[in-house]
Amino acid sequence: MAEISRSDVAAMIDHTLLAPEATAADVTALIEEARSLGVFAICVSPSMLPVRAPDLVVATVAGFPSGKHHSLVKGAEARLAVEQGAAEVDMVIDVGAARVGDYNAVLADIIAVRESIGDRALLKVILESAALSDEAIVESCRAAERAGADFVKTSTGFHPSGGASAHAVGLMAATVGGRLGVKASGGIRTAAQAAEMIAAGATRLGLSRSREVLEGFPG
Repeated sequence: MAEISRSDVAAMIDHTLLAPEATAADVTALIEEARSLGVFAICVSPSMLPVRAPDLVVATVAGFPSGKHHSLVKGAEARLAVEQGAAEVDMVIDVGAARVGDYNAVLADIIAVRESIGDRALLKVILESAALSDEAIVESCRAAERAGADFVKTSTGFHPSGGASAHAVGLMAATVGGRLGVKASGGIRTAAQAAEMIAAGATRLGLSRSREVLEGFPG
């Protein structure tokens, strides 16, 4: 772990609380923990907005976790979230469309959300990479770039196929070539896993166990 410090990793973390049973008190605790850890952002469900966290970036999700919402619904959800203070939106693509190779539908879905928020917020595109073939991952990344997204992201963390993998992160990073960020999220619970994702090309990490992960890096 000597190659990267705890503070460097903290600056890459979206400290995340997307559990359906989360309460306002849980979000308050998340914010307090995020401040103590020195992470970059918090990520909460859109229904928890607005939140007061002036020293943190506030991120949220759209079309989460299934991606099976109509594109206009995803766009409206994202727009409302931005109006309520979200600076970043992580949207879920229609994973089924990607699985069958309908990348035009994937493109249109992302464009709908991008246009709904304009340049008022950063847009991350969740692929659910564990459920996709390598080809689908690559083509979905290309669609995200064409649609004007800022990041591609591996996973919601809720899909039965699994979460992030170093293979998927490496494939995504190679496809976007540094033009977009790459967020690894889903199932990252240890410093070793986080370091593996960073080595593969991740520029952001979505973590719910940020403290446990950071404790494995040198201070």
